[in-house]
Amino acid sequence: MPITRARLSEHRGTDPATSFLRELKEKHRVSDAEFLVDGMDYLTALAKTDLGNHLDYTDRNIVEKLFQTFTMRIERFHETWNGSQPSAERWLTAYTYYYNHLRSHRSLDNQPPVEAAGLS
Repeated sequence: MPITRARLSEHRGTDPATSFLRELKEKHRVSDAEFLVDGMDYLTALAKTDLGNHLDYTDRNIVEKLFQTFTMRIERFHETWNGSQPSAERWLTAYTYYYNHLRSHRSLDNQPPVEAAGLS
């Protein structure tokens, strides 16, 4: 099923979430849909609308980890950048080299990406 962007509501809670999911079920075939949700209200609403078995946390965990990593890297960047564009370019160049050539990655059997790809 293609990803559909939901209309956002100013109201929060289980009742608006349940209403939205019921409307979604009426207008679309959701039998093969997977829902990635970020709040207890939607978990409860999915259960109320018999859609609770459509949850998949795998992709959400990957996305959450990615955003956590980005946030950490941005914070580190702001701590070390002195404000000039040339220094930012030097920092980013050095970091890119470190990340791809020196830093070991668990998912790559503790090798840097360049080594794992056989480019070193």
